[in-house]
Amino acid sequence: MKELEYPFDGNEIIGKKRRLRKQLLNDGSRRITKRIAILGGSTTNDIRLCLELFLLNYGIEPEFYESEYSQYYQDAMFPPEELLSFAPDFIYIHTSFRNIERFPSINDASEMVDQMIKNEVQKFTSIWDHLFEVFHCPIIQNNFEKPFYRLLGNKDCSDIHGKVSFVNRLNQKWAEYAETHENFYVCDIDYISSDYGLSAWHDLESWYLYKYSLSLSAIPLLAFNVANIIKSILGKNKKGFVLDLDNTLWGGVIGDDGIDNIEIGPEDAMGEAYLEFQKYLKEHHQLGILLTVDSKNEEENALEGLRHPDSVLRPEDMAVIKANWESKDRNFVQIAKDLNLLPESLVFVDDNPSERYIVTEQICGVSAPEIGPVQNYIRVLDRSGFFETTLFSAEDFMRSQMYHGNVQRAKMKSRFENDTDYLLSLNMAGTIKPFEPVLYARIAQLSNKSNQFNLTTHRYTREEIAGIAADENYIDLCGRLEDRFGDNGIVSVVIGHTKNAVVNIESWIMSCRVLRRNMEYAMMDEFVASCKERGIETIVGWYYPTAKNKMVRNFYSLHGFEKTMEDSEGNTKWELRVSDYTPGNHVIRVNGREL
Repeated sequence: MKELEYPFDGNEIIGKKRRLRKQLLNDGSRRITKRIAILGGSTTNDIRLCLELFLLNYGIEPEFYESEYSQYYQDAMFPPEELLSFAPDFIYIHTSFRNIERFPSINDASEMVDQMIKNEVQKFTSIWDHLFEVFHCPIIQNNFEKPFYRLLGNKDCSDIHGKVSFVNRLNQKWAEYAETHENFYVCDIDYISSDYGLSAWHDLESWYLYKYSLSLSAIPLLAFNVANIIKSILGKNKKGFVLDLDNTLWGGVIGDDGIDNIEIGPEDAMGEAYLEFQKYLKEHHQLGILLTVDSKNEEENALEGLRHPDSVLRPEDMAVIKANWESKDRNFVQIAKDLNLLPESLVFVDDNPSERYIVTEQICGVSAPEIGPVQNYIRVLDRSGFFETTLFSAEDFMRSQMYHGNVQRAKMKSRFENDTDYLLSLNMAGTIKPFEPVLYARIAQLSNKSNQFNLTTHRYTREEIAGIAADENYIDLCGRLEDRFGDNGIVSVVIGHTKNAVVNIESWIMSCRVLRRNMEYAMMDEFVASCKERGIETIVGWYYPTAKNKMVRNFYSLHGFEKTMEDSEGNTKWELRVSDYTPGNHVIRVNGREL
């Protein structure tokens, strides 16, 4: 929804929130449902309403538990029955500098100030530890914004008695807790409030009248940031950029102006702005965010521009380059196809509003932000939260390299007459084994990110994955695939629940970057082998259709299963006798075994 895309008007969202909610709920989208507990240190009603809007826009339909005014500590340490039965999937603790119990006074000794810090830290860490123990779900916790006045002026940030100094020290403690505790996420209202404007953030009238710790017009921005954390945890981030070139990565039109006359580099103001934007994109590339090109241009001109001496981005940084005279929406779809991604997982960046309009009108779900002049590019893209980071994994850092490998594989495939010869030429090696603690976070991430090759779309937290691994009633396998072009990382997960001589496959997931390489057959072979070891006689598989997973609707039939049930919504049940299974993998060496 355009009204909910950054940069948005906070006052407009507050004024139209009920109408926007009705529109979202009636737009026909299929959404996942999540339970969110908001434990507030001040009034949270409008925060809840705005958070709902942004989550609905991300494909998440929230159910809420909301504490009474300023009851965050009591609800956390002594959860009422209503909260216990609610069993939240996420807990958001909305506190602010108003909830700091005591600030230093000018006469306090340094030892006393240190003790005040310890008291605040102990209070909040006891909250977090207890919530983790009871609910085992992700916790999102505000840090503290700066106070609205500085008693000591500029010295307030450096003197131990200053409120600003005190807040900075607490925020550092929050960061240290986040570094050492998985599933704990800081909502950085220290930065958000500064970016918004501290004087505007602190609307004292809203505090005195309604006990809102921030201005009403800033609430949508806060809610947007919390929603970005939640959608990132649930694997709903974007995966890459689709970039225009002329007047987007450099100033001018290279086909007309020539390589010597485009604006890029430190010599002039506009050239420096484009240079800094390229550096910003390069940083994303290093994080594993995909960069691609969709440009109306001759390919040799596009490559020449990317080889400009002052260009930070090079042709090899781009996973796919489409520089031709096709319409940009067609090129966009082909880029997604080349990468085995859904188009809506890519962000279109183009200075031309007409091109942005065409792409978003022709391709459902694609984001094409209004980036304005070049000096605004970074701010708009950065604040949009497309790539909100909640987890770093080795696979994330390797993603660009993995997709570059896919492009090389596609080129190689064209040289073979049949798929079997091509797949054998890749010299693939798979490692398929039960879940291990070092992989829990990546397995949970894959369960939340995978939409196309995902038969039931069950989503798991790291804690749930750890519980499955420890439960002898589960068969759990994860698979890594390597080939001559590189390591694809953990790409497939199977979870089956056993009861007597039957196993129900609760989840079967595979990353789309290894589609059509027979990894699913290798996983099924190992899963069946594990079933035989357990004395399992029958495997039951389920397929629950979504708008994105139609590609696997006949998955089980390809492996010899018989369909035994189908309801009016297209949900199907499949069964296979273990003794009737015929191994299907003939191209991947698994766990060191020869073919």
